[in-house]
Amino acid sequence: VQLQASGGGLVQPGGSLRLSCAASGSSRDISAMKWFRQAPGKQRDWVATITSSHWANYADSVKGRFTIFRDNAKNTVSLQMDSLKPEDTAVYYCQFVTAYAVYWGQGTLVTVSS
Repeated sequence: VQLQASGGGLVQPGGSLRLSCAASGSSRDISAMKWFRQAPGKQRDWVATITSSHWANYADSVKGRFTIFRDNAKNTVSLQMDSLKPEDTAVYYCQFVTAYAVYWGQGTLVTVSS
């Protein structure tokens, strides 16, 4: 399974971006889809999770501003990011979890700056 993340870019504070991540290859029984982010010089932090039943959970730092979606038929996950702040600047990574393995995408850079 390979994950391809897209949608990153440069946005002004207060703006919005939508990230997407799609799986290719054999990708059955994905239980959880997640987003993480890693700011320069910092550890990779969890951002959001959505389960196969569409239950979602968010880090406190993004709650109320970010929304995670998934399409089970297409094995894709998206992250709608609104009211972006400079501290949201990071490389964002998607992760898919199955009963047998964990898969990571290559990361997409989000820069929030005026």
